[in-house]
Amino acid sequence: MRIHIATDHAGLDFSTHLQEHLSAAGHEVIDHGPTEYDPIDDYPAFCINAAAAVVRDQQAGVEALGIVFGGSGNGEQIAANKVRGVRAALVWSQSTALLARQHNDANVIAIGARQHTVEEATGFIDAFIAEPFSFEERHVRRIAQLAEYEATGDIAGKNVDH
Repeated sequence: MRIHIATDHAGLDFSTHLQEHLSAAGHEVIDHGPTEYDPIDDYPAFCINAAAAVVRDQQAGVEALGIVFGGSGNGEQIAANKVRGVRAALVWSQSTALLARQHNDANVIAIGARQHTVEEATGFIDAFIAEPFSFEERHVRRIAQLAEYEATGDIAGKNVDH
């Protein structure tokens, strides 16, 4: 699987470890930056580039997921979710990693590098990558509604306020 990674200065050590870990597990890892420590760097472009690459790969039939890191993971998740076609989930436990895939078919996860040890984060990521989407009708329906809203600004028959 191709894994796109992005971070900011807070997650740089995590990113380096994960690239080695995921490569050793047989994944193709693409680093979207940063490549060196800068305590005042800005994460949005890094995370948007990683998220956009996931969508491009998936649209081309390439099996791909994304991982974005920051101090809390919140801003990185927000940045990734600005990309059309991304479903980025903030992960803080094994359970949220599994549910992000099972119920939401998340294609990007965000993790707070200052919230977890490298070992914890690695476990969340391994669980996320290994877990398939459930394809349960209710989850498929909900994801389709999100995609419809993203494309049209409405969800037919669901009374979205404008």
